[in-house]
Amino acid sequence: MEPPQACCEQSHQNLDALKAGMLLRKVKSRMWKRQRHYKLQEDCKTIAYKSSWAINSYSSFSISDVEAVREGHQSELLLSVADEFPADRCFTLVFRGRRGNLDLVAESAEEAQAWILGIRALMENIEKMDESTKLDQWISDWFLKADRNKDGRMNFKETKKLLKMMNVDMNEEHAYCLFLRADKSESGTLEDQEFVEFYKMLTERREVLKLFQEYSSDGLSLSQCDLEEFLREEQLEGEGSYQHALQLIERYEPSNTARMNHLMTIDGFLMYLTSPEESIFNPERQGLFQDMSQTLAHYYISSSHNTYLMEDQLKGPSSVEAYIQALKRGCRCVEVDCWNGSNEEPVVYHGHTFTSKILLKDVITTIANYAFKASEYPLILSIENHCSVEQQEVMARHFRDILGDMLLTSTVDAGVASELPSPEALKRKILLKGKKIGNESESLTGEVSDEDEAAEMNKDSPTSESPPTDAKKSKQNLCKELSDLMFCKSVHFHSFEHSRTSAKADEMSSFSESKARKYSKEAGSDFMLHNTRQLTRVYPSGMRTDSSNYCPLDMWNIGCQIVALNFQTPGMEMDLNDGLFTQNDCSGYVLKPEILLNRERLFDPEKPEERDDYQPLLFSVKVISGQQLPKVKQKDWSIVDPLVRVEIHGVPLDQAKQETKYIDNNGFNPCWNETLQFTIHTPELALVRFVVEDYDKASRNDFIGQYTLPFTCIQPGYRHVHLLSKDGTSIHPSSIYVQIKITEITIPGV
Repeated sequence: MEPPQACCEQSHQNLDALKAGMLLRKVKSRMWKRQRHYKLQEDCKTIAYKSSWAINSYSSFSISDVEAVREGHQSELLLSVADEFPADRCFTLVFRGRRGNLDLVAESAEEAQAWILGIRALMENIEKMDESTKLDQWISDWFLKADRNKDGRMNFKETKKLLKMMNVDMNEEHAYCLFLRADKSESGTLEDQEFVEFYKMLTERREVLKLFQEYSSDGLSLSQCDLEEFLREEQLEGEGSYQHALQLIERYEPSNTARMNHLMTIDGFLMYLTSPEESIFNPERQGLFQDMSQTLAHYYISSSHNTYLMEDQLKGPSSVEAYIQALKRGCRCVEVDCWNGSNEEPVVYHGHTFTSKILLKDVITTIANYAFKASEYPLILSIENHCSVEQQEVMARHFRDILGDMLLTSTVDAGVASELPSPEALKRKILLKGKKIGNESESLTGEVSDEDEAAEMNKDSPTSESPPTDAKKSKQNLCKELSDLMFCKSVHFHSFEHSRTSAKADEMSSFSESKARKYSKEAGSDFMLHNTRQLTRVYPSGMRTDSSNYCPLDMWNIGCQIVALNFQTPGMEMDLNDGLFTQNDCSGYVLKPEILLNRERLFDPEKPEERDDYQPLLFSVKVISGQQLPKVKQKDWSIVDPLVRVEIHGVPLDQAKQETKYIDNNGFNPCWNETLQFTIHTPELALVRFVVEDYDKASRNDFIGQYTLPFTCIQPGYRHVHLLSKDGTSIHPSSIYVQIKITEITIPGV
């Protein structure tokens, strides 16, 4: 192992090499591989790049946008050119959100290592930043965007233009006064740090100052007792709040003098209020807090449909990258559609369509590498098997050889009897779900009915032939080697009565969204009882060729565990999925509420008031203000007119939404001060979605940001809601500031 000093020297050398800049080959396809000059900027936060023929026109990206650096041939593109470029010269930058990967090839292995280690070190520095430093960096990034001639200075005209870019529309006279106050050097321009000060004066939070002064004994600071009173009265903290007040002063107060005297200034108070621990999401529910030792059937399981697709179901590309993205989001059930490929190698794609094909062995290798990076709890592979017996043998071999000890080959291994094992018992195990030979264990192959999602989707599809009748159901020969690897057996659903009397714990039925909806309406209590014992998988209708999603809530309300969504399609449905699974350490497993597990007293989502312990709640949200909302249209003159909508998603009686008025031309620090109130009948099943939109009287409002969380994870008090983009990534420092109150409603006659 290298001594610390040698490591430090090497790190400096790497950064110096990045600052000097290098020619790297950017790979966009097997045919498109062109050199670009890449260079780390002096701020050590931005990478600029340009083509060899460009003179001064650099493009750039921020290090904070990079999620991971992959070494070697760890992307489909770099694998496709592996014969041309050795692995030790190749690396991939993976960006947050839906931005595509950047595949690069260095001139030498040493240069590749300098970039790989250098960028990783810079990413680590950003990770270690506190919230205040992150905000300073965000402001500096804007400064760099507006500093066109790269002289590190901005005059008032340039500053006005930048304010427009940042969504600020303000009185020019006021802006100029602040500009002069920030121009400490009296040069008529603002340098980097002076601009940060200018920005902080501009964004003074009057609504926070007012709250601060309500609890401050002297109007200048909060004593430990003042802060304790605020924690008790407003944040509803109980025992230990006096000690907690001191911890908060130690953690967030920037002034050494105030900290030594156990005081918190307005700067410390604002840092505390905007910190992650004081966000709307209760930190006690962010880590693993649920019992993970119950049977799998007792949990909601984060599940993806047609996981291999990046876009639509008809002609979109298939990619192992789609599996990586789903697994990184905590998905615990992915789908693998297997078809005969050339050279006896099975392929994965959406059969009978123009979607591209990828090798099954590449998919399994990717799953093996990423299965347990986001969660240690079991991963289920939902196998759609359309292969010949010969290629099924290849499938079985790949699953065994590539997954090795991670693969749990049979329910016997896990001691399955009357119920499935628990997530805890199956940690770091991969389970296969698919067709299985019935009682033909002596033969090498067996015939099984082709009862799977593809057959069901053909019925839904607008282009399919006449729906097959029972007499027409195709039979498929199944290879025993593959059959024996299945942990869960895919079975045709006959009836809830048949399931109750005959189903084994490891048997699973899949329902299209329309079938599941039909059964929930016609036999809701039977369906709910079924879901206390058996795993149920629900998938989108075959009519959704655009990869749109159905609302998962109706399925969760009756206890369906594996509610599969198209992870590649952002929108309200995926927001609800992300919101539900943000709790419990983002493990992909959430224990269903007790009301859905009680077999003696079945819950009816249509009549929540009939439950024994019915207690409705009044949920009050005072929407106070917004901070640094992003621009929707990137035109200089365009400023947003924001409004906030609060949506409740849950049992039918709880479904509701209300919104504030819109604020003209202010995405920077809009103030609403409006209170929205809701009655919540079944808090255990409710999700709350905060949506910010740009009002447009002529057409549909534009989406700005959203945040979704379970009602049971909400912290009352003064909270910041940190907004996410359409695809679920952070848009720091954009937030809305709210006051939350939750009180019990008195039921007459009780």
